[in-house]
Amino acid sequence: MAGIDTVFTSAKFADGSLNAIAVCDGRIVSIAPASDPAPHAAGAVDLGGTLVIPSFVEGHVHLDTSFYGDVWRPHQPYTNGFNVQERVGFQADNMAKAAPMAERARSQLELCLGHGSTRMRSHVMVDGSVGLKSLETILAVREAHRDVMDIQLVAFPQSGILRSPGTPDLLDAAFDLGANVIGGLDPGGFDRDVEKHLDVVFGIAERRGVDVDIHLHDPSMLGIFEIEQICARTRALGMNGHVAISHAYALGDVAPDVVQRTAETLASSGVAIMTNAPGARPFPPVKLLRAAGVTVFGGCDNIRDSWWPYGDGDMLGRAMMIGYRSGFNTDADLTLAFDIVTAGGAEALRLDDWGLRVGAKADFVAIDAPHVPQAVVDLPSRRAVYKNGRLAALDGKIVARKA
Repeated sequence: MAGIDTVFTSAKFADGSLNAIAVCDGRIVSIAPASDPAPHAAGAVDLGGTLVIPSFVEGHVHLDTSFYGDVWRPHQPYTNGFNVQERVGFQADNMAKAAPMAERARSQLELCLGHGSTRMRSHVMVDGSVGLKSLETILAVREAHRDVMDIQLVAFPQSGILRSPGTPDLLDAAFDLGANVIGGLDPGGFDRDVEKHLDVVFGIAERRGVDVDIHLHDPSMLGIFEIEQICARTRALGMNGHVAISHAYALGDVAPDVVQRTAETLASSGVAIMTNAPGARPFPPVKLLRAAGVTVFGGCDNIRDSWWPYGDGDMLGRAMMIGYRSGFNTDADLTLAFDIVTAGGAEALRLDDWGLRVGAKADFVAIDAPHVPQAVVDLPSRRAVYKNGRLAALDGKIVARKA
């Protein structure tokens, strides 16, 4: 085969087979058994039989609000139980004292890349409290790192849509600048008007032709009602496969029959669910959702910010956490947890150029593990991260890019 830039030999896939991966112009052009004669290429990399997996998909993160790389900021606890409005106030106070946003965002992005994520969806504040300033900053960070990370940006109304004057127009304007997805936040619990909140979100989605990803922390039957309303609007607009609900805590604290019924509604509407298996809170039963046909994907969410001090940007670690909190023990279950942070994310983000297959971008990770289930529990630190067929990070360290 002519025109190959690099051939990666002795790549062990998840099924145990040894293969050679040929790459040209940043894309996979052939995958052949290692026993076949290696194609001629300008360069060759021997992966030494290490496990090769597609790169991780960081499906939910906040590049603008992390303090990773900044000074340590002690966590401020709630004064009277979980309260999104109070936490948003803490965040505003912390952000006013933080290091420059571009520096913090770059540190967090490189943290995620070092662990093996080359695709990312970041929510960025766009509301009456910050205007479009945060989005403009993160757009510049995205542009500066376009050769190592593909990033979707969600216009996220952290201060609400209806409670924050001017926010609907700001959200709409975000797509003139370069935002990709329209967000939302607790239509009932935060904005106190489910229908008007969703009118804005889905109105922009329809007008701009963009996908939807709504934060939903609201608990119990309020959250279930909101999920049903989101699904109804998704079906009405023919947006199956273009809508996600992040967190959906309600699915973790209602009766099993309600969860099953809601899962079937989600599946028939093509609405995906994102979870990060958070701390002491209930979270969606991912195995039940997957069995019902729901797309489930993962994200680290908050990394060392005003919501909690945890977070390391490792999506393999997130798979372990999802599995641990879900009671996953069998190889099949551990593989399911892995799928949530890889193929599940690719499906939810509609990445048609992802995966270990011909035609996809050559984004993969060579990892020191014998197979996927053990990788999920071992969390090996030895990893070589390739983006578009070029080494981007090695053992957590970013490889310097050529000018």
